[in-house]
Amino acid sequence: MAYIREDLYDENVTREIASHVESILELLGEDPSREGLVKTPERVAKALQYMTKGASQDGKDIIRQAVFDGEEYQQMVLVKDIELYSTCEHHMMPFIGKCHVAYIPDGKITGISKIARVVETYARRLQVQERLTVQIRDCIQKALNPLGVAVVIEAMHTCMQLRGVEKSNAVTTTSAFSGAFLNSAKTRAEFLELIKN
Repeated sequence: MAYIREDLYDENVTREIASHVESILELLGEDPSREGLVKTPERVAKALQYMTKGASQDGKDIIRQAVFDGEEYQQMVLVKDIELYSTCEHHMMPFIGKCHVAYIPDGKITGISKIARVVETYARRLQVQERLTVQIRDCIQKALNPLGVAVVIEAMHTCMQLRGVEKSNAVTTTSAFSGAFLNSAKTRAEFLELIKN
């Protein structure tokens, strides 16, 4: 498990959010001074900052840290089953799943870990799955200018599982394609077949 550095948090923001969380606990009929809740406001404040840290990051900058020019490889590069943790902006509840990303280079490639970092950057925001899918595609398309990009996200939304309709097994799938993946049914089919297994 990754260690969370304390310097990732703005103390003033943490204090301000924590004061509001304390008020929310009181509105819910809880006693924020009881043993189990004493540190909850600060924990929630830090958790919210962590879950939305991607809002201050730029995915294109992440990719540009590791771009390699002059590569002749023009076949599909696929990174699949990237764990995804995001927060629904409608209820501020998590949605969790996996993301599959492919691109076809046109003279430039990037470090494979950068693809996962791009997913993380856009996921760690208040989001909707549809926008998240498109943001990942557009980021890679703009940063690398490849022959095409494909993104598929499969996620379970706790706002749908734990409240409202309460359907715990429902999975939402979204996709976004550009270039060769959009214009060639064969290329798109190859990608979809690869992520099925």
